[in-house]
Amino acid sequence: MLHRIRLAMQDELTGGSLGGEVEVDETFIGGKARNMHKSRKARVQKEGRNTGGKAIVLGMLERGKTVRTTVTPDRTKKTIQPIVGANVEPGSQIFSDEHGQSWKMNQYTHDVINHLEAYVDGNVHTNGMENFWSLLKRGINGTYVSVEPFHLFRYVDEQAFRFNNRLPMNDADRFSYLVRKVVGKRLTYAELTGKTGTPTPDEPF
Repeated sequence: MLHRIRLAMQDELTGGSLGGEVEVDETFIGGKARNMHKSRKARVQKEGRNTGGKAIVLGMLERGKTVRTTVTPDRTKKTIQPIVGANVEPGSQIFSDEHGQSWKMNQYTHDVINHLEAYVDGNVHTNGMENFWSLLKRGINGTYVSVEPFHLFRYVDEQAFRFNNRLPMNDADRFSYLVRKVVGKRLTYAELTGKTGTPTPDEPF
């Protein structure tokens, strides 16, 4: 039932709605390798990824307004550029950390803050996205404790919904809005448990 509610919270990634000043950042979700079961640790080591087997979530925040998030397989230029291009209006001002140097795009003004040197340089920072990541991880680690990688995107969608419909919207209006979004959305038990041709989920983070 909770996952069906999270489905209603989900917003599709569609183009052109974020503009002005937009922070773009990634975060890693998952436990430390030393705490993993030996079978999962072996798979992580076999993959050889520098993420340590953690999932990657990309976030885009229009300052003072809306955040959009998506779970991504990696954070390469080939992966990030299409997502940013589909969700941020051309001509917008983008702010990112030093990793943003690898996927800069000509249609945006792009300022980078090197977190090895500083976290804020005037108006150049990603503190808005860092705040969102803090809220997301607090919910996953403190409330849900153990989240299946297969379902991670649902919890990310839930946190984005909460963030985008924060004050001054009150609880009653937020609930009414969510009920309206339920219409036309269906999640079967087979889909929820990965029995429709979807790969079997890994162990919980």
